[in-house]
Amino acid sequence: MKLLRPLLPATLVLLAAGPALAHTGTGMLDHVHDGFLHPMLGADHLLAMVGVGLWAAQIGGRALWALPLSFIGFMVGGAALGMAGIALPQVETLIGVSLLLFGIVVALAWKPATPLAMAITAFFALAHGHAHGAELPEAATPVAYAAGFVVATALLHGVGLAAGLLLKARGALLVRALGGLVALGGAYFLIA
Repeated sequence: MKLLRPLLPATLVLLAAGPALAHTGTGMLDHVHDGFLHPMLGADHLLAMVGVGLWAAQIGGRALWALPLSFIGFMVGGAALGMAGIALPQVETLIGVSLLLFGIVVALAWKPATPLAMAITAFFALAHGHAHGAELPEAATPVAYAAGFVVATALLHGVGLAAGLLLKARGALLVRALGGLVALGGAYFLIA
């Protein structure tokens, strides 16, 4: 056993190491990767998508799946507009307002009818999608890039849903506090 102890850290390092890629940006997986990273590395997108999950968890019922799916569907539509070069007015402002709104509705524990929550979510998803599509890297394959940001969005919605459901069981105040943090992020994004 003492002989194996020094091997454990080295084994963990080897398992965590990724492949050496001398020529990045040349394959389909690189395009998926680029799309995946866009919402993950952008605090504005990350907070909004987690906020949608928190709101869906707070509302409950059909909203658990309806809000994330409406966001993803309209985000893809917005991305198609952005990729086609069709402008939407005030995209960055709408993204900031979405953070503020998603945070406020969670902080206030507002539970509208699911269709209304879906419509609000879909409206702001167009702006997020447009930003994704407009920032398509020049060499990226649009479908692969979109697949990446769709998967990332679904994961972030799942994080918000899981956090909302787990914290809701311990007390709704914790979920509301997270909503407040999302709203603060939106305020910062709009002011900065």
